[in-house]
Amino acid sequence: MQSISLKELASRLDGKVQGYGDAVINSVATLENAVEGQLSFLANSKYRSLLDDTKATAVLLSEKSAEHYNGNALIVKDAYVAFALVSQWLDTTPQAAYNIHPSAQIDPSAMLGENVSVGANAVIGSKAIVGDNTEIGAGTVIGQDSIIGSNCRIWANVTIYHDVHLGQNCIIHSGAVIGSDGFGYANDAGKWIKIPQTGGVRIGDSVEIGASTSIDRGAIEHTIIEDGVILDNQIQVAHNVVIGAHTAIAGNSTIAGSCTIGKYCIIGGNSAVAGHLSIADGVHVSGGTNVTSVVREKGIVSSATVAMPNKLWRRNTVRFRQLDDLFNRVKVLEKASKATE
Repeated sequence: MQSISLKELASRLDGKVQGYGDAVINSVATLENAVEGQLSFLANSKYRSLLDDTKATAVLLSEKSAEHYNGNALIVKDAYVAFALVSQWLDTTPQAAYNIHPSAQIDPSAMLGENVSVGANAVIGSKAIVGDNTEIGAGTVIGQDSIIGSNCRIWANVTIYHDVHLGQNCIIHSGAVIGSDGFGYANDAGKWIKIPQTGGVRIGDSVEIGASTSIDRGAIEHTIIEDGVILDNQIQVAHNVVIGAHTAIAGNSTIAGSCTIGKYCIIGGNSAVAGHLSIADGVHVSGGTNVTSVVREKGIVSSATVAMPNKLWRRNTVRFRQLDDLFNRVKVLEKASKATE
């Protein structure tokens, strides 16, 4: 188990120690469940009452919150960001693979960098390239001509098709499929004619892709995921989508074909973006929203209705269907009113 003193953390985080700087931290926990040797944090003032009873060895706090706590603390600018960094330093997650397993199938033409690990029954196709210090989990497939950057962690049973380029420091979780065919067909008198998807997928540095997420290859041009993007579990990214740098998309969301999502966007869970649309930089899409038109300016967009008692929802649904008729009746009344005047 790794451990680090409070004063060493203060040095790394550019923070200030309150209390005993030699206190040793070996893991992180919530205020409510922390025990001796653990570091916790307070990022939301509504949980301030938990400070009184926490058993944490030390707590990450802002200047304002530190006024309410007499125990060991590390005073930082942003307690939640500091908590994330400390969590990384004390992370005990095992590697996706160790060394190269005898059952791994690696094509003779593939090129592996230094210190690459490949798990049991993994397959690396012809002319594929894997960068230094990258881990390929058991059962994962890397297709022909694909390039995997250095310091990546690809967990078990990931499928990366041919002509997929992955940057450095990326994490791909189990069950993800990258480079599968996009949904491209032409209709000939009711018969569907498949359009070969000959583009690839280009993924930048420091991207994380959640479990069972699918990213389709481009139809002709590439599907592009820029640096720092984070995708949650079970997301569908269709062909020729472009997702701008540092955008975050929560689970069960669907991005239809040829959409362009800006940089630094946040898309809430269970949202859907219709095809061939663009969303500006810095847009926040509320969870459950259906985006059906271009979003040109930074801000928050929402469409989902809130939960309500079933009887009320049924009445409102009926009234919603009557809106067009009501609108037309109001127009007639307005016209009649103007004529009377």
